[in-house]
Amino acid sequence: MNKGKILVTGGTGYIGSHTVVELQHSGFEVVIADNLSNSSASVVDSIAEISGIKPHFEKIDLCNEKSCYLLFEKHNDIKAIIHFAAFKAVAESVVNPLKYYKNNLFSLINLLNIAKHQKIKYFIFSSSCTVYGNPNKLPVNEDMPFNAPLSPYGHTKQICEKILMDEVNVNKYLNVVSLRYFNPIGAHPSSIIGEDSNDEPNNLVPYITKTALGIRPLLKVFGNDYDTHDGTPVRDYIHVCDLAEAHIKAMERLLENKNEKSFEVFNIGTGKGYSVLEVINTFEKITGVKLNYEISNRRSGDIAAIWADSSLANNSLKWSAHRTLEEMLDSAWKWEICRHKNKKCNVNYE
Repeated sequence: MNKGKILVTGGTGYIGSHTVVELQHSGFEVVIADNLSNSSASVVDSIAEISGIKPHFEKIDLCNEKSCYLLFEKHNDIKAIIHFAAFKAVAESVVNPLKYYKNNLFSLINLLNIAKHQKIKYFIFSSSCTVYGNPNKLPVNEDMPFNAPLSPYGHTKQICEKILMDEVNVNKYLNVVSLRYFNPIGAHPSSIIGEDSNDEPNNLVPYITKTALGIRPLLKVFGNDYDTHDGTPVRDYIHVCDLAEAHIKAMERLLENKNEKSFEVFNIGTGKGYSVLEVINTFEKITGVKLNYEISNRRSGDIAAIWADSSLANNSLKWSAHRTLEEMLDSAWKWEICRHKNKKCNVNYE
């Protein structure tokens, strides 16, 4: 049963690709729009290998308004949009802010203009826990006011949410769910898709797996003097498949007109915080691989600790994260091994 055509921007990326798989499993037809700036077109074939369905793919720069209109002329039956496409490296945004403001804001504005023109009613936005800045208390819930952003990346997410709120106030046709992610890690159980990039990794777990395989000689821990139990930053790590499933719940909520407001936000996390050293120690425990790491200076844009109060998503979306940190790291490790060996496999590591 075809439940309708969904546009997924950034659908060849890490979270996007896992969400496309879940959308297809749930009966949706998917159009991926991606400029491949930090991903590969081969992901489309990987998605098809998992789901048995090859999504439509359009290579496009969403910052180009004319290209966006041509996309929607070709696919004039799009029912909803899930917008992942954005630059997302916190540290890079600090040193190259204009790149982030241009890409992350212009792409959203173009999509909203076209959504209004095409009378597209449903929109899911890929937000982030960075909108909270350095939180005043933990865990954070959706009612907490935004603090000053610590990076241009975080600021773009704050601005994008404000743009969406302002737009739904005047566009009474539009309904938006903004999902504020915490820290996605892990990979699909098939080991066919996972966290990859065209550049140096920006997140902890790819650094861990690459160091474990000897692809990188050293893992740097950015700071051990934070106000946490072991001095290293604490984050709420969530399995990317749990995160993908949250998008299905959000989409169903919109399509079934169960949303209580035209703009809703939900934290998507586990509600548990783990320090960098706890993640490293857990990885070593489950794999038996000793990591070569050293303490380095703090990284620009990082905060000491954040984790989610996800009770609103639990109760309203009927969604909860259920995969453990061990399962997250195990899937990431298997994905890294398979990718390094350039084959799809069920890994038995020693």
